[in-house]
Order: sequence, then structure tokens, then C-alpha cells
Amino acid sequence: MLTDEADPSAETIAPVTGYRLLLPDQWAQVPLRHGTEEAVHRILEDAYTRVPKDAPPDKVGPYKRELARRFRRAVAQAQQTKGLDLYLPVKPMGGGEFNFSLGASILVSESLLPRRFGTNGAGEPTDIAVQLLSQDGVEGADLSSGEIDGALAVRREHVAAAAPDRGAELASRRVEYIVSVPGDPDRWFVAAFSTIGGGNPQDELAEALVEWFDAVMANFRWRRG
Repeated sequence: MLTDEADPSAETIAPVTGYRLLLPDQWAQVPLRHGTEEAVHRILEDAYTRVPKDAPPDKVGPYKRELARRFRRAVAQAQQTKGLDLYLPVKPMGGGEFNFSLGASILVSESLLPRRFGTNGAGEPTDIAVQLLSQDGVEGADLSSGEIDGALAVRREHVAAAAPDRGAELASRRVEYIVSVPGDPDRWFVAAFSTIGGGNPQDELAEALVEWFDAVMANFRWRRG
């Protein structure tokens, strides 16, 4: 029987309405479902303002066009995955020389529990998460599990080979976290980090960036209504 009387002994937990990632100012968010073009335009215009004023005029135009081409291609590829948000480093570190690096990214998406898991049961939630991660056929990946902000999380790390036909000229180091959304067992939050390091996905820069992303996910928090 439904009642509008509150039970003082019951603890009310607000439902999850979103997520929060703490990222440095050098990283920009591009929403992939709504407001994408506005975000892309804003980020590119901000990048153009940091082009050195003494740059040769005959090189500024081609540089801006190439910058826009690369950035829009990265966004378009992310949209093909039906992701929620794309994060890219778009500002120089420490106020140094102007650059616009697309050598790393974070793609946030949502995965729904396949119907076949809901009827026969796939065992423990960790098993379900591993099966969701395994749908893309990646083999030989490092897998581990734990909790993030009170929710089950499975971490996968692997090196993806170069795929020039898909715009990936270099191999990349990838780390994915798949996290069960509290209060909704059919939904899983996915954060996928990718970096080419300094040109080698297993070099010191790649190692440092992987550690950085793990720290980002350690501070991941849900937004609640």
C-alpha cells in the first residue's frame, strides 16, 4: 500500500542523475548528444586566440584549418560510438608554447544490460561487467575490480593496435572503467581513456598518463537529484 507518510527510520538516497569528473583546466568537455556544435565552435575559437600574434600570416590559415579538421574528426568518431561526452586536452600545460594535442582522450558512454543477461542470470555483477567489456573481442587485457563511489567497478587495460583505416595512425594505450549505476542494475557507466603517449603506448609518458587517469577515476563521483 502506498502512503505519503515518511518513515523516519528509512534512509532516503536520491537517484543518480549524472556524474562528475575532476579534470585540469587543460581538458575540455564536448557533449555528444546535445550542444555538440556549440561546444566545438567555442573550443576552436578559444584555441585560435592562443596562436602567437607573430606567427607568419601564410601559415596561420592552414594551421587553423588543420586544427579544426583534426578536432572535428575526433568528435565525429566519438559520436559514432553513441557516447555521452568526449574530453580532450586542448590547452598547453603550464602556460607553455601553444599546442593543441589530440594524443589523449576520455570517452564517457552508457551501456545497457543485454537482454540475455537478464533472463538466465550471468552470475555475480562482476561477471556481467567483464562480459560487457568482452563484447568488443579484446583479448589479453589486464582486468581488475573494486568500488568507485560505492558502486562496483571493473577496470580493463590493454594496447590497441594502429588502425589507419579508422584514423588511428599509431597504437594506443587504453584504460576503461565500467561502473554499475546505483539503483539501476541494467545501466553501466563507461569511461574509456586512450593515449598514444609520446608515440609509443608503453613509454614513460603513457605510463604517467595512465596513472593520472586512475587518479581521476578514484575521485569520480555520482551526481544525485
